[in-house]
Amino acid sequence: MSDAQSPPEFDSVPGSGDFEPVDVFDDGVDLRPGADNCYKCTACDTSCPVAEVDDEFPGPKFQGPEQWRLKRKEDVEIDDSIMSCSNCLRCDTACPSGVPLSQMHNKARGEYVENQMDHLSRQYLRNRILSNYRTLAEMGSKVPRLTNFVMGNSLVQKVNEKLLGITAEREFPPFATQTFREWWRERGGAQVHSEEKRIAYFHGCYSNYNTPEVGKALVRVFEEFGYEIAVPRQRCSGTPMFANGMLDDAERAANVNVPEFVDLIDEGYDVVASCTSCSMSLKQEYPELFQISGIEEVSSHTYEALEYLRIYEDVQGALEGKTVDYPDLAYHAPCHARGQGLDRQAVELFRDVEGFEIEDVGSSCSGISGTYGWKSEKYEKSMKIGEDMFEHMRHAKGNVGMTECPTCSMQMEHGSGYEIRHPLQLLEEAIV
Repeated sequence: MSDAQSPPEFDSVPGSGDFEPVDVFDDGVDLRPGADNCYKCTACDTSCPVAEVDDEFPGPKFQGPEQWRLKRKEDVEIDDSIMSCSNCLRCDTACPSGVPLSQMHNKARGEYVENQMDHLSRQYLRNRILSNYRTLAEMGSKVPRLTNFVMGNSLVQKVNEKLLGITAEREFPPFATQTFREWWRERGGAQVHSEEKRIAYFHGCYSNYNTPEVGKALVRVFEEFGYEIAVPRQRCSGTPMFANGMLDDAERAANVNVPEFVDLIDEGYDVVASCTSCSMSLKQEYPELFQISGIEEVSSHTYEALEYLRIYEDVQGALEGKTVDYPDLAYHAPCHARGQGLDRQAVELFRDVEGFEIEDVGSSCSGISGTYGWKSEKYEKSMKIGEDMFEHMRHAKGNVGMTECPTCSMQMEHGSGYEIRHPLQLLEEAIV
């Protein structure tokens, strides 16, 4: 129904001359313009949350443009430090020259995993399991109460740590007794029909299997604004796969997602995600890494949910005179929201609600970065990265947190003990 929103642009530095895209790792996908514009200012290294807590980590500048330049000159192997990158994408935002750092990192991880990682090793098996969470979640959600009991057992957690390297310090997120898709089918699908206002919901894995209340909130809020909603067949967005170098797995998922959503785009639907990592994946990483028919259309028609409503609806007006049961919230903007320029959207939207105060708990990374903080050897680093956020939360007025990212939500709860809400849940409470 809407004009397509252009995906993020990453232009070369003015005056640097025309740049011919060069394939960095021989997979047939060109780097976006700006690859040769690095002038070693170290802005990316300074912004990197991993480099801040790990003196041995060489940083995004080495892993991106410096490794790329080496590979253009000679046949060299990817440095194994690439697997310590958390895929937060902060380096992209920090770079003043538009260097495609995250794209370089994704491709380097893919090459490292394919050619250098021992595929029989504990680390590879663990990373493969974490990357393909949807596969395990689909099985576990068949018997959610039993799965929750087993995975919540401390002995099982210790065995997982010893055998697989999945930290026992974190509580496994419980599966819902009814998935979002089961609820959607039970209610009979879309309850509002419109030729003009249509969205296709990319719910992702976590909102389907673990927090269907977020998906339900999206449905009720968008229907309140008169939207017809489609929930097509879909796979994981690929974000955890990118972070672990499982690009073949991510491409298989994309080969399901792109045709499903591009068909709906042709029927007047826009793609809306409730997770900022999912929207980031479809907007930016899909067209950077894969060559699939329709991928650019999906990229240019994808939005995060709050972003979409703020563009096309008077959400501020709908909130006038409304109240919510949480007078004070501590809000954290996910790194992947920052990468889309959405880091202030929830604060700006809710700050004028009467009797309610929302406090931004700072610009630091939460530290969990998807699967990163679930790895036993990365757990302490993830908690050190998140300490600034935890400190801000401890001094915030409220004892309820809010974020758009499900794994940031895990980290916030883990480090503070606070209940964590999604902005869509708050919006649902206020206006539906």
